[in-house]
Amino acid sequence: MEQVVSKFLSALSRRRLFSGLSLTAAAVAATGAAAPAQAAASATPIVRKNAIPGLAAPGTAAKPSYSHVVSTTRKKMIFVAGQLARDKDGKAVGVNDPKAQLRQVFENIKLALAAEGATFADITQTQTFVTSWDKFREASDVRYEYLGPNLPTSTTIEISKLAFPEALFEINCIAMVDA
Repeated sequence: MEQVVSKFLSALSRRRLFSGLSLTAAAVAATGAAAPAQAAASATPIVRKNAIPGLAAPGTAAKPSYSHVVSTTRKKMIFVAGQLARDKDGKAVGVNDPKAQLRQVFENIKLALAAEGATFADITQTQTFVTSWDKFREASDVRYEYLGPNLPTSTTIEISKLAFPEALFEINCIAMVDA
């Protein structure tokens, strides 16, 4: 029985050692060695295809609105929960102003992505929930302002209401970066 306990304690000590080494390596990476890794992340492309034979063009040739297909070999997936037009204190922004609301939603997404070292260029998919197609169309330029030529795959759904009555839009997304 003593040998079993001794082996268990020895294995436990090795686990703690390796765990400590992993934490130390992570701390070193976070304090400066992360810069080369971030530079490498932008070197791995995300491929976006708007023109697919047999599929209608997404939007217009001058202003496509999404990509039919996005692919990547990146390793880390980032899932951003649905973001509403609420400031850092949880207060509604841009009540009855579609452009102000959509701008706040994208600013919130930008902060969430940055927390994981990602940008709008790393987004591969969005899901947008709107309470009015007319208000969404009115604010569509704001969407293009943030996503620009890096158009993700996209699904937009009109629904009757969101979690807060003043909310016009909610967007969640998936982004990919190199691990």
